[in-house]
Amino acid sequence: MNKPFAITLDVGSSLENLTGSWRTLRPVYVNHLPPCNATCPAGENIQGWLFKAESGDYRGAWDVITNDNPFPALMGRVCYHTCEGACNRGQHDESVGINSVERFLGDYAQEKGWDYAPAAPDTGKRILVVGAGPAGLSAAYHLRRFGHYVKVVDSAEKAGGMMRYGIPRYRLPREVLDKEIARLERFGVEIELNHEVKDVMAEKEAGHFDAVFLGVGAHLARRAYIPAGDASHVMDAVTLLRSMEGQDAPMIGRRVVVYGGGNTAVDVARTVRRLGAEPLMVYRRTEDRAPAHSFEIEEAKEEGVSMKWLSTVSSANEGEIWIEKMTLDADGRPQPTGELEQIKADSLVLALGQETDLTLLSKLDLKTEKGSVVVDQSMMTSVEGIFAGGDMVPGDRNVTVAIGHGKLAARTMNAWLKGEKYEHPVSGPAATFDKLNTWYYSDAPKTVRPMLELARRTDTFDEVVHGLTEENALFEARRCMSCGNCFECDNCYGVCPDNAVIKLGDGQKFVINYDYCKGCGICANECPCGAIEMESDAK
Repeated sequence: MNKPFAITLDVGSSLENLTGSWRTLRPVYVNHLPPCNATCPAGENIQGWLFKAESGDYRGAWDVITNDNPFPALMGRVCYHTCEGACNRGQHDESVGINSVERFLGDYAQEKGWDYAPAAPDTGKRILVVGAGPAGLSAAYHLRRFGHYVKVVDSAEKAGGMMRYGIPRYRLPREVLDKEIARLERFGVEIELNHEVKDVMAEKEAGHFDAVFLGVGAHLARRAYIPAGDASHVMDAVTLLRSMEGQDAPMIGRRVVVYGGGNTAVDVARTVRRLGAEPLMVYRRTEDRAPAHSFEIEEAKEEGVSMKWLSTVSSANEGEIWIEKMTLDADGRPQPTGELEQIKADSLVLALGQETDLTLLSKLDLKTEKGSVVVDQSMMTSVEGIFAGGDMVPGDRNVTVAIGHGKLAARTMNAWLKGEKYEHPVSGPAATFDKLNTWYYSDAPKTVRPMLELARRTDTFDEVVHGLTEENALFEARRCMSCGNCFECDNCYGVCPDNAVIKLGDGQKFVINYDYCKGCGICANECPCGAIEMESDAK
């Protein structure tokens, strides 16, 4: 070949020349931990199921969700979606409506009658779960997946725990809850109701159970000393919300004061508003320091709930409540002012938090702290073979956290039953916004879920927040940037000047032929999700 070297190569190719020998940096494909996955208390692979959903593979997406969370239709309604607050897309335009897509998938699964993937072969192990709330039901599901026999017992008439007896119908329709529980029973989990456990170890021995999971929740109202006359009508939030599952509405009168600033207080206020009362929320701090989520407070205001901040209930008598005004000190703590105000009220509802009834554990030498059961990293209590989770252990108290506790306890319990130790999966580095090449993404505002007309919200318990249509759910799923993980957009394959990127096929991603890669970094610069990093290639 007598031609000059420069014209011996095919146009657009350098495959006749091992350009890799020139390289000082080389590109590598990485799997980062997306912020949505990192912040999900249930440990869902959010990015994984969004990837399935955006291609229309709803069954595949639902299967990915139920690998971690058995109740997508519930989570899509009651989860406070911390994942969306962490979403990198929020720094570009608006966060992805993850919760909306999850609800769509959960409702779609109910509509199609989907069941869980088959459980593993029977192991011969028997597990007792005490409490049919989110933690107990989640643990039961995951334990059954491993092939264990699982029996759930609960003292209530129906399963669901605080999902049924603490969350109002306008947030969680009971028919949706019943369908999720029915699927769990079809899966092989036995649920026995109206069964009060007084002695855990006696139950364990009588049923020949190999291990126990405790998920009894926090159903006792926290007490507060408020001087009250004999004729005053004082009740707690837990009792009021539980009574809504009965045949008769509670007798509360027209003017109701709700004492508290958390989500439960908001639920109570919105509930009594629907019963025709005029609720007034009283809280000792300012609105921005209230434990309730801001969107819950705003929805309550829209429905006509009045709110009195920097105030505390001093005393209660027949037909009246005395309120003491508060002020915040330099540390932000409320301090009394001595200034009192009289308010006409027919009822006072205390929404000051809940505590766990630990009487069933009286015969167990369990370590407790501040009214909660202490557990280790495996969710095991101080008694070997007894695990616990949900509201009865220290930590945040909500459905998503409880479902995560149940999953973790089931996985560690499964390992313990086999004489092994559960090893937590190792996560990759965080997929931060600065790692993304966002010029590929046009502005696409978040899809807002429709809501029940305001005129109907105050006199009905119909669901307030509605779901997305299939078209809108697809659009929302496709807004995901796949932070830090390759989604096979083919950018790297198309821009490589050396044809060094090899496409392995659908779902198989890519590899790089380093014999020809000269480390120019174009692939990394053009990867929209930041799934390629340049590392030193010192020889």
